[in-house]
Amino acid sequence: MSEPIQSRHNDLHEQSTWLFGGHAQTIYPFIFLRGNKLAYERQTIATPDDDFLHIDWINRHRNGPLVVLLHGLEGNSQSHYARSMMTAVRDQGWSGCVINFRGCSGSPNRLPRAYHSGDSGELEWIFNSSTEFLRKNLFIVGYSLGGNVLLHWMGQQKYTAHEQLSGACAISTPYDLVKTGERLSSGIHRIYGSHFLRSLKRKAIQKIINHGLEIKIDQINHCKTLKDFDDTFTAPVHGFSDVYDYWHRASSKPFIPNIKVKTLLIQAQNDPFLPDYDPESITRKNSAIELKNNQTGGHVGFVGGHFPGNVQWIPQQVINHFKQLL
Repeated sequence: MSEPIQSRHNDLHEQSTWLFGGHAQTIYPFIFLRGNKLAYERQTIATPDDDFLHIDWINRHRNGPLVVLLHGLEGNSQSHYARSMMTAVRDQGWSGCVINFRGCSGSPNRLPRAYHSGDSGELEWIFNSSTEFLRKNLFIVGYSLGGNVLLHWMGQQKYTAHEQLSGACAISTPYDLVKTGERLSSGIHRIYGSHFLRSLKRKAIQKIINHGLEIKIDQINHCKTLKDFDDTFTAPVHGFSDVYDYWHRASSKPFIPNIKVKTLLIQAQNDPFLPDYDPESITRKNSAIELKNNQTGGHVGFVGGHFPGNVQWIPQQVINHFKQLL
């Protein structure tokens, strides 16, 4: 196989030297750079298992390129990174949409199942079922968990719908879920896991009540880490034997070498979610992947500019990547 596109480092850290460390670069934009809510056009689609998904659209009926966004764990179309990306798409005059994973749109889904980090079969069905995605220039961008789902889907031969993509981008991707899961379940990094657990546990308890699941509410309440929760709820509800079976099978790492769609992979070396990650080792033999392995940026942060900063760097990188593929 040919040599990969050269990994490019950037001067983002020179633009935001006032914001030190991966933790600050992760937390600051989440709290202070959320931007204004976007007015989406919401589409409800029925799933084959008698459930539903909400897709939120920008410029839905406009001709031209379409950018589809997959959000991160417990995110949605109003997450700060989704707002900044969809604003950039709108300003280009393109169409854009955010696929809200089941139960993330503000409305509980109907089934006991929700979504998970390896939910690539859902993507295959979505892109095969709707004519709205049959466009000449179709692009997709995934953030964090959404990036893992995206790479998990594109790297598997059993799926074919991704062949219609013109390009893709994955940002702050936890492609090794064992490493990431252990990281967010131990030490100071548990604070991030605790943030996600608040909404995950609330949703799980409601599902136990609504569907009479055999999982006990006390078991959910006693989950102190994401690892506990994935072992108690995510794994059994979604057909995995335990947390490690889930993490191993849902990780996109084994599938990244097989990706054929032109893909931009953006990671930060100081990402507090991703310990000891070496993205160059898994991308160097795949000429379809361009890697930006930044020194700074945190997790889905990448703040640029002088204080108070902005989160325009990622949308600029993504839009430029897609423009090169038009």
